[in-house]
Amino acid sequence: MATGPTALDDFFFDLNGYLILRGVVQPDLLARINAAFDRLPDIETGEWVGNSQRRDYTRDTGYELHNCIEFDPSFEELIDHPGWIDHVRHYCGEERSYVEGVFIDENIASIRRSGGHHPVHSGGFGVPVRCQYKYEHGQFRCGQVNIIVAYTDIGPEDGPTMVVPGSHKSNFHHPLAGDYGKGDRMDALPGAIPVLMQAGDVLLFVDAIMHGGSSRTRTDGERRITIFRYGPSWATTRYGYQVSDELFARLTPERRHVMRPVPAIYPGEKRIPESAPSNR
Repeated sequence: MATGPTALDDFFFDLNGYLILRGVVQPDLLARINAAFDRLPDIETGEWVGNSQRRDYTRDTGYELHNCIEFDPSFEELIDHPGWIDHVRHYCGEERSYVEGVFIDENIASIRRSGGHHPVHSGGFGVPVRCQYKYEHGQFRCGQVNIIVAYTDIGPEDGPTMVVPGSHKSNFHHPLAGDYGKGDRMDALPGAIPVLMQAGDVLLFVDAIMHGGSSRTRTDGERRITIFRYGPSWATTRYGYQVSDELFARLTPERRHVMRPVPAIYPGEKRIPESAPSNR
């Protein structure tokens, strides 16, 4: 069921930098996406399967398939899922402006097994505009809002995502966080808390919040999630992954407008481009 952000959501998103949306993804879609995870090929980082590429952020983060919406049609349903699409439009979609709308920067299917983790990164200090948190003149103007969907239960031993609440507004670098990419673990970072989730839950957070993945100490099973990063309609992909023409042709008009919110125009076209593309 579609539910937009409430006044309480706005309060806690502004205060903490994240929200937990419980039970958003229903069992049928969970089952189909888990079946797609079961079919992920055993490929090395850098190798492709169709128009999706395995690109692990670090050697410890696990199996990460970028452009995962190209791998299986079940992932397409996440593009404009009613459980969160109005939230991301509200927080990072340039609401009530001439460039209103959202774009998916990255879409990733991630599997983490024993020992894996993701180092601490981000925070409000020195944050680029792309990842910023901003609320001004009664409007949210966030540069990027991330959606993490859990497809398995994620308890304390499963390597849950960790956040430092309120750090999206910090004017100081966390003195114990080190530098991103240096392998600093979040497990014992002062101020960091784990976000425990059940399959079907969603973690929504502004990219400016200090976050990462704690160490997965469980020796059995897998931690399965997808990460969809939303930004304003004028954004572009971080690594240059493109939606294939084959996928674009089968998407609904609403999903096309998220994946290509500003269509290219070429010399000689009769179409006159709109001044304000929007996917509202």
